[in-house]
Amino acid sequence: MLECVRPLGHAVLLDSSHPQAATGRYDIISAAPDRIIRFGPEGLYVEDGQQQPVTPTTTEPFGYLEHCLGELGQHAAEANLPFCGGLIGIFGYDLGRAVEVLPQQAEADIDYPWMQVGRYLWAIVIDHQQRTSRLVSHPLAEPAMLKQVEQRLQAHTVATDSPFTLTEPFHSNLSPAAYRHALEQIDDYIHAGDCYQINFAQRFNARFQGDPWHAYKALRQIAPTPFAAYLESPLGSILSLSPERLLLADHYGGVETRPIKGTRPRGNTPAEDAALAAELAASTKDRAENLMIVDLLRNDLSRSCQAGSIKVPELFSIEQYPNVHHMVSVISGQLRDGATPLQLLKDSFPGGSITGAPKIRAMEIIDELEPHRRSIYCGSIGYISCCGRMDTSITIRTLLCQEKNIYCWAGGGIVADSRIEDEYQETFNKVDNLLNCLQGLN
Repeated sequence: MLECVRPLGHAVLLDSSHPQAATGRYDIISAAPDRIIRFGPEGLYVEDGQQQPVTPTTTEPFGYLEHCLGELGQHAAEANLPFCGGLIGIFGYDLGRAVEVLPQQAEADIDYPWMQVGRYLWAIVIDHQQRTSRLVSHPLAEPAMLKQVEQRLQAHTVATDSPFTLTEPFHSNLSPAAYRHALEQIDDYIHAGDCYQINFAQRFNARFQGDPWHAYKALRQIAPTPFAAYLESPLGSILSLSPERLLLADHYGGVETRPIKGTRPRGNTPAEDAALAAELAASTKDRAENLMIVDLLRNDLSRSCQAGSIKVPELFSIEQYPNVHHMVSVISGQLRDGATPLQLLKDSFPGGSITGAPKIRAMEIIDELEPHRRSIYCGSIGYISCCGRMDTSITIRTLLCQEKNIYCWAGGGIVADSRIEDEYQETFNKVDNLLNCLQGLN
């Protein structure tokens, strides 16, 4: 269905990858937002659906998003309808600079906004549990636009996408020696008491030609995940195969986050696969790493949630994905009176599972040791509906296509007993299936 509405511009797909990803339920598809909000080092920029500038009421990005959502009013939604109009977009890792004061040592070589969010007044919502597809709209949606969407869906007019191919192999921004040197410096920081854990990443990039949507469809086949997404705009296309939820806020103020910490590759045989999963489940190092982030996120959620409401219903669960086993925990809470989903997002941003602990010091060390800014990596993709519901991912296993360059990142949590060789190999375990898939396209 996305292919029918792509020509309308700023197309988005929040993709549950059902049925391959068993926990996924909803797909949300939309395009042609009536407002586009961007934030970056130059500040806040807003335009309407005809690409005309709009004067914002505030220059604070989260405050302006609250304003945009408030203009739509509060709308009660059916229990099985997650989105009834609202905000959908990308909150890049560097949006954290709007929340905290951070150094500026890493090179900012990707010209992409720290935040790009559209206000979408209609969406196609697919509920795989109820087996329904619905075109939902907000009362402010233009009737002419809704008619155009309906005509496109009924005609099932699909533009042919051109094949996607790489014109050079992927290469990393860190040599093995540079990676080792950075981890040795992290080890020094840990033993000096600066931090307990640092999430450190390397970036892969290559040149490409063709349609990123073609690449996304191929990646989805080999790496289905419950928080996948495809977003496109004149500034680039984002292809996300994320397995990790950042924050869910339901219609009743219930909150959930699902941090991933701990990874093993899948085995070549059922016996080897089971042994690797059991090894991860028993790993004291991975449990300690996971627990540090659980404690950090309990603290983050406490800023917006009722006192005493924060629980850990799942600790150290093992989940399987096409290329890896992951250790996942679940932290839940209840928003306090007056707190909004956007405030929760701001108070918890960026996600602790991809920074380290303590968070601010970890982010300072990341900026010192990673050679380039993270851009969209380790930020978040998701929606905030005017019905009160929000669901957002962590943008890991996520690629950016921009001006014939494609970027992909991979990292992991470094603690005192990390082995450099194991951590280095883990980064490849996480994204080799994505990179190899793209290198095989023609």
